[in-house]
Amino acid sequence: MSTSSRSLLSLLPQKQDYFGLRRSWRGDLLAGITVGIVALPLALAFGVSSGAGAEAGLITAIIAGLIAAVFGGSNVQVSGPTGAMVVVLAPIVAIHGVASVMIVSILAGIIVLVAGVLRLGRTVSYIPWPVIEGFTVGIGAIIFLQQLPSAVGVSGAGHSTNAAVAAVESVRDAAWPSALLPLGAVVVVAVIMVLLTRISGRLPASFMAIVVVTLGASLLKLPLTTIGELPQSLPMPAIPAIRTDTLLSLMGPAFAVAALAAIESLLSARVAASMADTGPYNADRELVGQGLASIASGFFGGMPATGAIARTAVNVRSGGRTRLSAIVHSLALLAVVYVAANVVSVIPLAALSGVLMVTAARMISPSIIKQVLRSTRSDAVVFVVTAIITVSFDLIIAVGIGISVAAFFALRALSRASGVHREELDGVAAPGDERIALFRIDGSLFFGAAERILERISEHQGIEVVILRLSQLQLIDATGAHTLTELVTALERRGITVLIKGIRDEHLQLLERLDVISSLRHPNHLFAELEPAIVHARSHISRTTKARA
Repeated sequence: MSTSSRSLLSLLPQKQDYFGLRRSWRGDLLAGITVGIVALPLALAFGVSSGAGAEAGLITAIIAGLIAAVFGGSNVQVSGPTGAMVVVLAPIVAIHGVASVMIVSILAGIIVLVAGVLRLGRTVSYIPWPVIEGFTVGIGAIIFLQQLPSAVGVSGAGHSTNAAVAAVESVRDAAWPSALLPLGAVVVVAVIMVLLTRISGRLPASFMAIVVVTLGASLLKLPLTTIGELPQSLPMPAIPAIRTDTLLSLMGPAFAVAALAAIESLLSARVAASMADTGPYNADRELVGQGLASIASGFFGGMPATGAIARTAVNVRSGGRTRLSAIVHSLALLAVVYVAANVVSVIPLAALSGVLMVTAARMISPSIIKQVLRSTRSDAVVFVVTAIITVSFDLIIAVGIGISVAAFFALRALSRASGVHREELDGVAAPGDERIALFRIDGSLFFGAAERILERISEHQGIEVVILRLSQLQLIDATGAHTLTELVTALERRGITVLIKGIRDEHLQLLERLDVISSLRHPNHLFAELEPAIVHARSHISRTTKARA
């Protein structure tokens, strides 16, 4: 079998995916049912909050959750609609309509699938920790703000697509004091969830809070807006009608959704792999699985899916050890559609808002915020900038800017760690040594440091021979090599002989291609050891001294 064939097969389901199932199947079944109970209110809430509807959220949890469990790269990852995806989808629905969600889901799924086939899974490791925590805080804030309209009984229609602005508008437009009723339902849900979680972290607190508020609202006949009628079966898959202009207008949003799906899924899978001994995750296969999940979800009328860290954590803590638990989670939700759709339809929207508000609040960890802010000034800036831009503008823009700011600080630190130092010549001092300058360049000679090093060497006067010691140079890029060529050429033009010592093997080819070696006055001016270079420099000084005499 060829290497390419083996590489492709590694992205497909494997027999070892269910290794240990004979021992863990009971725990997997229990964990799957538990996660299904936890996922039900979240799936409904995320569907409503995105604007696609509770049905779309439920379909996504079932279809995408099942496909990702079978084809994904993690043995314990649970996938479905998530808060981060809602943050991106809500403006898309507001601008392009509900029908756009199916198209965006399919397009984003194709993009994520291609990224997995192209082996781009490990790129998420390049996202700095402050950026991750910054957009996590921003997502939490947006999810909380997005729930305020339902919490005060106001429709989000006609309000700004910015969550913060829409929240202010909703509070302003609420019919007070009637708005206190849905707000009270939110408070009851939040109190129950917090208290039950303190009693035991294993209790499905959100599910139980929903049950209590729904029963109370039904018995007391409270005028609370409910989810409404849900289908009692899954819809048949269908290909959405796609026009060329619609497709072009949705490509940008699709790339944004795909980027988020990839980032969140891989981060969740990485965290899951560290929570229990359930085997490593395959980042590229995870992208393939999530891509297929979003494509399938779109055909069934669902939303784009991602790995859900909260549900994945519940899965692991409940005893899930193989993919069976995530599969059972989807089947449990499927049973809800066929058996309990009428019951689910009477859940108050305000109760779902309460669930999401508590979920959002838990995403914002004061201890982690303190850790980031106390780490370094640059990391604190990256964190704050990412969080503010996430809330103010757009999640994907925030991640891009956060990475750019982090890269700027990293390059600045790398540049400062690079330097040029003048050293004393080894051995017994000889006449004319003051006209020889030995410079050690260490660290990195790249575009961020090259100009500064050039200025540092060029500022020395009264020198006839320069020895450039490059053995301590760890990194050099094309800009650094080009600057080195300019330095050698400039010094030679001033009548200063340049000798280069200690070019590392990994740098030699680049320096040859960019004419650093050919810019030397003579091929013999390249040395492997320092002592011969110093001897040659002193002989050069001696000859020029005699010539002047």
